[in-house]
Amino acid sequence: MCRLLGYLGSPILLDHLLYKPEHSLIVQSYQPREMTSGVVNADGFGIGWYHAQRDSDPFTYKNLLPIWNDVNLPNLSRYIESGCVIANIRSATSGQGVDLNNSHPFRNGRILFTHNGLIRNFRETLYRPIRDRLSDRIYQSIDGTTDSEHIFALLINQWETDPDITLEKALHNTLMILAQLAQSYQVDFSANIIISDGHRLVASRFAHGVQAPSLYWLRDDPAFPEAVIIASEPLFTSNWISCPEHSIISVGEDLDIQIHQL
Repeated sequence: MCRLLGYLGSPILLDHLLYKPEHSLIVQSYQPREMTSGVVNADGFGIGWYHAQRDSDPFTYKNLLPIWNDVNLPNLSRYIESGCVIANIRSATSGQGVDLNNSHPFRNGRILFTHNGLIRNFRETLYRPIRDRLSDRIYQSIDGTTDSEHIFALLINQWETDPDITLEKALHNTLMILAQLAQSYQVDFSANIIISDGHRLVASRFAHGVQAPSLYWLRDDPAFPEAVIIASEPLFTSNWISCPEHSIISVGEDLDIQIHQL
């Protein structure tokens, strides 16, 4: 299992999110509190962010080192400022390679995506059925081997099939397709997901056949005013709210939060 983080709000330096909280992603990489599978998150990490002043495609920074061993990140995080950030520290599923093509977050145009969870026995179960549902362009765009990137491809396929669809609806459709496939192939999966287009965050806490991994949200904390944080584990002591299982949480540009039960 991985650990996730999403931030939307007033522009801040990345080190305020990555290093300063007492239970930051750095700490969660070697001392997570709520992981149900695995012990540490040492199979690389990735950060995606949008420019604080320009409406441009997002940037990503990834490394195969554990996040605590990256000597460049402390300096970069004191320089980069953003009002929309997605981050992932990875605990690779057994059998899935540790390389940059498998590292989160994944990007398609303006969309950033990260996933915590797994499809059980992915290569033997839903690998081919998911690919069969993709357009040729999206099929060819898959660079890695993870279940995570295939779930992202399924979501982008929903997005491109209906360009007027919302991020929430695209995520909802993706989860429903996965649930139908999982039932047909008698396999369980978990899909805690965070996606963004730079203006909003949309996340899910969802699973089929197993308990969904932990996911929390926090709004307008004194340490992060005018902001919403979504995270696998609370970053510090505050009034974090656990996202209900089988739900989608949507954070708008005005930081309005909507929770949709599935």
